[in-house]
Amino acid sequence: MKNNKIWITTCLAAFSLGFVQKSEPTLKEAFQNSFYVGAALNKAQFSGKDTKAQELVKKQFNTISPENVLKWGPVHPKPEEYNFKPADDYVAFGQQNKMFIVGHTLVWHQQTPDWVFEDEAGKPVSREVLLKRMENHISTVVGRYKGKIQGWDVVNEAIADQGGQMRPTKWLSIIGEDFAQKAFEYAHKADPQAELYYNDYSLYRPDKREGVIRLVKSLQAKGIKVKAIGMQGHYGLTVPTMEQVEASIVAFSKLGVEVNFTELDIDVLPNPSQRQGADIAETFDADQKFNVYSSGLPDSVQQKLTKRYADLFTLFRKHQDKIGRITFWGVTDANSWLNNWPIKGRTSYPLLFDRQYQPKPAYQAILNMAAQKK
Repeated sequence: MKNNKIWITTCLAAFSLGFVQKSEPTLKEAFQNSFYVGAALNKAQFSGKDTKAQELVKKQFNTISPENVLKWGPVHPKPEEYNFKPADDYVAFGQQNKMFIVGHTLVWHQQTPDWVFEDEAGKPVSREVLLKRMENHISTVVGRYKGKIQGWDVVNEAIADQGGQMRPTKWLSIIGEDFAQKAFEYAHKADPQAELYYNDYSLYRPDKREGVIRLVKSLQAKGIKVKAIGMQGHYGLTVPTMEQVEASIVAFSKLGVEVNFTELDIDVLPNPSQRQGADIAETFDADQKFNVYSSGLPDSVQQKLTKRYADLFTLFRKHQDKIGRITFWGVTDANSWLNNWPIKGRTSYPLLFDRQYQPKPAYQAILNMAAQKK
């Protein structure tokens, strides 16, 4: 009995001194009054095969995006064939956990099968045929998830990397510049309540930013409601600057739209080119000088990554009235696309959780920042 009294007295004293504390908030709790915080999921994560990642997602995030299962190729590989099972599982996971579910992506120049643009002889189809194929695809896919998927990346990466003009794609050459307008119209018709987004990378660059502004203004002039512009946050440790990112947040918000950071990760590895984007067609042969941290991330680089994330989230919170969501492109370092792009087989460290599903110092830095009074 005496030992029990001593134990109770010690616990009460510890509590009164503040030694017994509540558990720290998760990411979604820390920013619940600011914006959604989410991650892009692969099939193993939402199907339950990767149970550790699934638990991490349920604990930390309140919005999800699909890495691949709703892109045209995976979901609609042949003219009369749809593969909805993976997408159904993805949506079911989001519904079961009461998450804001995003659909990615309806019209893109990558991961779209050749048959979409060609006739039986392999020749380019007419504008009318391609528009009908686009409408049928969007009507079928968006219609299937009407009321379940709350927001869609309707058009992805339609602005060229240089000069801010429309990217030269088959969509543009066959249909013309109004292909984006048609995609938004078809998506709205299929689900009038869904939020519709334009999504692109390197939007901190002035020329590309201006190209997107022109595109969105042209859509708005035709009465099309663009809910948000998605800024893919595929950043490095020093590029872009916070001032560049902030300039685009402010410029886009002046259009009367929200800003979403849709694909956030930070590449800490050496850059094999002068690329400042995320063009998946740009790849390089394996070279060990671009895979310098294969045995672990040095503490000095870990500190830079931590500061980079803290600075970004400080900026995000500063403009929380303009931002709808922040979505990381992946859950842990182990399944980041940057392990295989732009060079296959690299050991990359771009996210908040390591290969053992454990939070990195950057995670704690973000929570510490969130806990501070503005």
